[in-house]
Amino acid sequence: MNFWQNCSMGKATRLSGILLGLSGWVLSLAACQSPGADNPPAATNAAPPAIPLGIALAQTSNLALLGQESVNGAKIAEDYFNQNGGVNGTRLKLIFQDAAGDEASAINAFQTLITQARVVGIVGPSSSQQAFSANPIADRARVPVIGPTNTAKGVPEIGPFIARVASPVTVLAPNSLQAALKLNPNIKRVAVFYAQNDAFSQSETIIFQEALKRQQLPIVTLQTFQTTDSDFQTQATAAIKLKPDLIVISGLAADSGNLVRQIRELGYAGLIVGGNGFNTPNIFPVCKQLCDGVLVAQAYSPEHANPINQAFRDAYKKRYKQEPPQFSAQGFTAVQVFVEALRTLDRSEKLNRYSLAEQRAKLNQQILAGTYDTPLGEISFTPEGEVIQKQFYVAQIKMDATGDKGKFVFLK
Repeated sequence: MNFWQNCSMGKATRLSGILLGLSGWVLSLAACQSPGADNPPAATNAAPPAIPLGIALAQTSNLALLGQESVNGAKIAEDYFNQNGGVNGTRLKLIFQDAAGDEASAINAFQTLITQARVVGIVGPSSSQQAFSANPIADRARVPVIGPTNTAKGVPEIGPFIARVASPVTVLAPNSLQAALKLNPNIKRVAVFYAQNDAFSQSETIIFQEALKRQQLPIVTLQTFQTTDSDFQTQATAAIKLKPDLIVISGLAADSGNLVRQIRELGYAGLIVGGNGFNTPNIFPVCKQLCDGVLVAQAYSPEHANPINQAFRDAYKKRYKQEPPQFSAQGFTAVQVFVEALRTLDRSEKLNRYSLAEQRAKLNQQILAGTYDTPLGEISFTPEGEVIQKQFYVAQIKMDATGDKGKFVFLK
């Protein structure tokens, strides 16, 4: 055997030994990593996936003055409930979609949350007008919806998966009229204004008009406008010529604030009753000093004495440096209802045992079955999803001398 043969044989022998050694190492490693009776898999500390809840509210458009306040309340709720155990140890994750101010945007927001984000439920939309278009999408998909600020007649009746924490205008509107009569028992003539392109305003004005008839207060004129209008000189002038003792307005914050300002600038000095669209301090910069004295029925008082409202109020003031408005309290409450219903459902049998479709269906049943102690007070729901609320208020807007700051002063 020559030198090169010896060399080749030596290389082959050494290579075979290396390969055998590597094979043994790989087999040993595999044996160490394979689970078995003597080698169970290592425990992991991974947290369970967060529970996704959709928030479809107006963050842009003329509805943003209202919608953003509900968003603020929902964010406070997310932090508060996660700091207090989430859903029995599982975190809640809010998924936000801007529903803007029109029906198409609300529909798109709902569809995205349902099919892409795969949320267990939805808080929204901001307006009743949007609810009549977007809620049927969720109802057909069997996804529970809680409307935080939809007060128009007929919203819960859209379908079995639709509920709301906003008390209907049929409850709220008469309260502010009674407060006006208490302040001025001599009211004889009433002018009514409403936004004719908004479903909520149309529903609300009907309730106001019916309540006025029951009080035997004659309506001397009905004036209409659009929520996108900024010039109300024609309607305001026509109404003031008829010398009303009371003006009642149903609209959104921006248009209603501008209407109030122009009515006052034209010389009207009597009482003004505003609808639910006035329930936001965002109206103060619109009509400034001329907002002073407007009466508004409310479903929330920051001074309501229960622990959850105190916690909400403290957290809101710490973050936003002001008292929480009604729409923020309603946004918080809508999230709270979902959290408490999820907790109850999870205690009976763990949520992860159900498919998403089963979670949604069982969650909807639990929402309607529960009673909740909220910043709005104690609430529950009818089988159709209408909120049952016990406490209501009437506030009067009070502006400071500069017109830069204002507040809602609750009447006794």
